[in-house]
Amino acid sequence: MHEVSLGGKIEDYLTGEELEETTYEEFRQGLARMLVEEKGYPKENLRAKVELPYVVDGETFGRTIDLVVDGPDGRPILLIIFCAGEIGTYERETVCAARLFEGGPVPLALTTDTMGASLLDVRTGECMATGMEAIPNWDELAARAEEAELPPLDEEHRDRVSRILHTYNGFLFGTCCSDSCTIPVKK
Repeated sequence: MHEVSLGGKIEDYLTGEELEETTYEEFRQGLARMLVEEKGYPKENLRAKVELPYVVDGETFGRTIDLVVDGPDGRPILLIIFCAGEIGTYERETVCAARLFEGGPVPLALTTDTMGASLLDVRTGECMATGMEAIPNWDELAARAEEAELPPLDEEHRDRVSRILHTYNGFLFGTCCSDSCTIPVKK
C-alpha cells in the first residue's frame, strides 16, 4: 500500500490520540466512525493499524491491517483492509491475511475503498455481498461470524497461505513505492 505522510496531524477517532496524517489515515478514521456511529460497533471492539507478522522461508515479514473488529468474547471476528484500487484485486490478499491473523482465523473479512466493499467468507474465500451496505451491523456481525467460523490452519496450509500473502504484499502491491514512502514499513 502506498501510504505517504502529509506532514500534519489527525486525531484518532478510536483513541483520541494524535496521529500522523497520511494519504490513507482519513479513510481509516472514516471507516471507524461509520462502524461506530452507523453500524453500532462498540469503539472498544475496534483496533486500528494492527500488524500481522507472517513467516516465509524462515524470514518474518509484516502486513498492516487497517481495522480489526473483536467480538463480544474478545476474539477477532472481522478484519478490514482498505484498498486503493479495484476492490476485487484485494480480496484474495484480504482472505489470506484473515486466515493468518493471530487469534483467528478471522471468520469474516472486508475489502473496501470506502465507496464500495466486498464482504468475504474467509472459510470459502467467496464474496458474500458487495457494496457498503454489505457491512453487517453489530447485532448481526457475531451471528454471521459464527456461521463462517473455521479451524486454525495446520503448518503446511499456513505456509502456503503465507506465501500467497507475501506475493501480494511483497511483490504485487508492496513494492510500488518502497524507496519513496516516508512512512517506514515494518518488516
